[in-house]
Amino acid sequence: MTKDEFNTFCAALPHTFHVVQWGDSDVWKVGIAGKNKNKVFVVGGWNEIDDGSQFCMSFKCGEIAFEFLRDTPGCRPAPYLASRGMKWIQRMTDEGVSDTDMIDYLRESHRLASLNLTKKLQKELGLNQGGAV
Repeated sequence: MTKDEFNTFCAALPHTFHVVQWGDSDVWKVGIAGKNKNKVFVVGGWNEIDDGSQFCMSFKCGEIAFEFLRDTPGCRPAPYLASRGMKWIQRMTDEGVSDTDMIDYLRESHRLASLNLTKKLQKELGLNQGGAV
C-alpha cells in the first residue's frame, strides 16, 4: 500500500481527519478536528529500520490480533506505543499482511479508537450506535 493509497483509504472512513506530526508522520484520528477528545487510530510513516524507503503503518488492534501479528513477518509491536502496554502493531512490509488484509485492520483500528470517544461524541457522530447483537 502506497502512502497515497493509505491516506485516501483513511480519509474515506467516517469522521476522520489527518494531521502531520511526530516527525512528519501521517496521523489519522477519529472525532472532530479542533476538539481535544479525538483518538488516533493509525500512524503512517517511513520505516527507520532500513533505508527509510518503505512506507509503514502503526495501528491499534485487539488483544488476539496483537498476539497473532506481533510474530507475523513484516510486523512488530509498534515502537513507543506497544512498549507502554498499548495493543498497537507496526506493519513494515506486506510480507505477512496483504494490502487487502491491511484494509480490514485499518477499519478495525478506526472502530476500536472510536469506542474510546465519549459516549456523547459517539452519539453526535453516529458511531457505534447499532443495537446489541
